[in-house]
Amino acid sequence: MHGEWRWIHPVLVCLAVLALMMATVNFSVVKRALVGRPMKSRELNQAHTKLMWLVALPILAADLYSSVAYGPEAGMTELDPLGAAAKWLVLPITTATVLLLCILIVSYMMGVIAYPSGGGAYAIAKDNFRRPWVSLLAASALLVDYVLTVAVSVSSGIQTMASSYPALTRFETTLSVACIVVILLVNLRGVSESAKVFSLPTLFFMVCMLFLIGVGFVHEARLGPSMPAAPPFGSVPRGLTVLLLLKAFSSACSSLTGIETISNAVPIFREGKNGALKAYAVLGAITSITLLGFAYLLYREGIVTNPHNTMLSELVGRYFGHGPIYQVIIWATLVVLILAANSTFTGFPQLAALVANDGFLPRALKLRGDRLGYSNGMIVLATLATLLVEVFHAQTNALIPLYSIGVFVAFTLAQLGLVKYWLKTRDRGWRVKLVINAIGVVVTTVVCFVVAVTKFTSGAWMVLVVIPLMISIALKVHKHYEAVAKELHIDLQVDRPKKHRVVAVVLVSGIHRVAIETISYAQSTCEHVLALYIGFDDESIERMEQKWQEWGSPCRLVAVKNEYRSLLHPLSRLIRRLEEHEGGKPDHIQLIIGQFIPKRWWENLLHVQTSLLIRAWMIRHKDVVVVTVPYHLQS
Repeated sequence: MHGEWRWIHPVLVCLAVLALMMATVNFSVVKRALVGRPMKSRELNQAHTKLMWLVALPILAADLYSSVAYGPEAGMTELDPLGAAAKWLVLPITTATVLLLCILIVSYMMGVIAYPSGGGAYAIAKDNFRRPWVSLLAASALLVDYVLTVAVSVSSGIQTMASSYPALTRFETTLSVACIVVILLVNLRGVSESAKVFSLPTLFFMVCMLFLIGVGFVHEARLGPSMPAAPPFGSVPRGLTVLLLLKAFSSACSSLTGIETISNAVPIFREGKNGALKAYAVLGAITSITLLGFAYLLYREGIVTNPHNTMLSELVGRYFGHGPIYQVIIWATLVVLILAANSTFTGFPQLAALVANDGFLPRALKLRGDRLGYSNGMIVLATLATLLVEVFHAQTNALIPLYSIGVFVAFTLAQLGLVKYWLKTRDRGWRVKLVINAIGVVVTTVVCFVVAVTKFTSGAWMVLVVIPLMISIALKVHKHYEAVAKELHIDLQVDRPKKHRVVAVVLVSGIHRVAIETISYAQSTCEHVLALYIGFDDESIERMEQKWQEWGSPCRLVAVKNEYRSLLHPLSRLIRRLEEHEGGKPDHIQLIIGQFIPKRWWENLLHVQTSLLIRAWMIRHKDVVVVTVPYHLQS
């Protein structure tokens, strides 16, 4: 930890320099440099803001495909206590994972056909279940899993690199946070920008993995396994139980997260649902081939789990040593594991925007940023993932138990919703589609139960607590918005604007140019104006009253002494007296404050920003309107 803190100091210095640049140059200039030019709303549906399926595939596939680097290893880690005799189980566990993958891919293709506008499990559940908590369960489970995806993917990538460069082990947390920040900045620039940056590395990693598997099979055909003998196939190791086997399978299922991303992101495909279907088919085929090939080579080479070296790193080292090819594949793995978080930066904001649009999350999440992306959702995702990385110190094994349970809850609800959808619509080929999704319901329900039970004591209980808490919060948010809408509703035939009696209170610190500006503004907007001067001793009050008379008393002056040197309490007492005044009680009190606006940014430090404090203090007075009259200094 001490070593990491030494890295944090330069980060803080960089942030301080960035803040200074924003203040001295111009915030908008820095923002344009980081994010890019603002885009018009009508550009949202133009071709350059959407992607061809072949380009969108590597971006949205990074989450699912990159997990081949740690999915089989996560499953085999659970079997470590059984020794080498259990290593052959990587084959049946991976085969079962691939079969589940195929079922889910086909099921979600049915979802894209039924809901071509996107939305995934949330949209399906909302359309087919009357009670809102069902769709919120799907949304909450996915949002939690998206956050975990970012934390796990980035942490896994850094750990893979630390396996090759042990000196980086001390700085895993710091490097993981830095990667999340970089991904956030790129995604804030928009989908097309992230496509330019992130599509090629994912495609290159796919090529690297297929190349590795091909070399492995050629190596075996010519020379046989690098080890004298592969672990015995089919032997039942001592200590193996059904629960332990299921636990290994549930950990291996971490390879299946990210399937939902394509169905959530259908609107970004230039070809619409057809593009999403093609992407699903290609992704399913490549991921299945890679998982099966990788698992077979791990078995044939007899590779065991090592906390200081990943199984992928060990396998690549067997075939290529630690030369240039090894370095290229390891770096490609690092990059794609980090980029796996990028696809989540598409799915999380879009899902959060859908839920916010229905009134179950803060409305700020449905607002598009300058680049037409849901930038607030991206920032929330990056913040939560950073907190997870800090809390768990970027350790993948500590995060894996929290992983995948949420996504399997969403899988189950999506399949169940589609079953209801086909029974309701009965369109062409509905029976075949119904059978596909019914099989999906059974399989995902069983897997969801297995994951929840086997990972409960390892940390899954936290997810099972967080999801109901999120649902409860979402329902409260919706209740608040409904109450606000009901309170703000008016009858167009009855309710009309009315003229109110307003009293203006001008806070003055002396007789000067700012006082002239603020009193002039007050007299231009209100008939009843009074000036308030708060002095801290009798002499200052006498001087103010005398000068006020000499000035001609442009309005009534109320001079108040406060020996405790406070502005807020005397001001609050005057406001309460005006609010409680019988007969002439005003409908609104307009509090007018003058504020210096210096010519140079650093000169703000030379002036007391009283207006900001008073504005915050007066929020609790419901009939008080605070107005700030700026006075721009010329020198």
